[in-house]
Amino acid sequence: MTRLQRVEGILKGLIMIGFAIALMTNLREGCKLIMDVLPVVLMVPAVSMLFFWFTMARFMVGGRVALFRGVILLDLAVFTTTLDNVRDFYIILYLVLIHAFAGLIEMLRASEAYSGGASSWRLKAAHGIMDIAIAIACIFFIHRIHIAIMIFGFGLIYSGILSIISACRRTKLVFIQ
Repeated sequence: MTRLQRVEGILKGLIMIGFAIALMTNLREGCKLIMDVLPVVLMVPAVSMLFFWFTMARFMVGGRVALFRGVILLDLAVFTTTLDNVRDFYIILYLVLIHAFAGLIEMLRASEAYSGGASSWRLKAAHGIMDIAIAIACIFFIHRIHIAIMIFGFGLIYSGILSIISACRRTKLVFIQ
């Protein structure tokens, strides 16, 4: 991991923690705040991945993954922008589905890291389990929107802390001779 990637990970974690605190201090406007920020959060990496695919990844082995990830994130971002006049119940349900899917992906990444012998599988597994636990807890409190928003806020704080921890971890350098 380069220094720029480390700084990016730390800034990402700090922004997530700051947004979670803003979300938890303003529970009445929580869903509106989420729906204002979520399309931007999905759109920025989508455009970045699509730009990467158009400039370099299409010439690389396995470069189509960047295209598929970019298109899926762009589709989610555009769909999220259409949810401005929807009841809070459906917004929380949408966020529950996103968290459950993200938790499943993290668990798959942890399984892949474990089979590859990487030491980071525990951190990935803990993040996946926490995402799934957040989704399940929000399903239980889906009719109490304020509690569900607090749970999402705590989940954002947890994800921000994990982002900072993973940015500060030492990485192994492999030299090919």
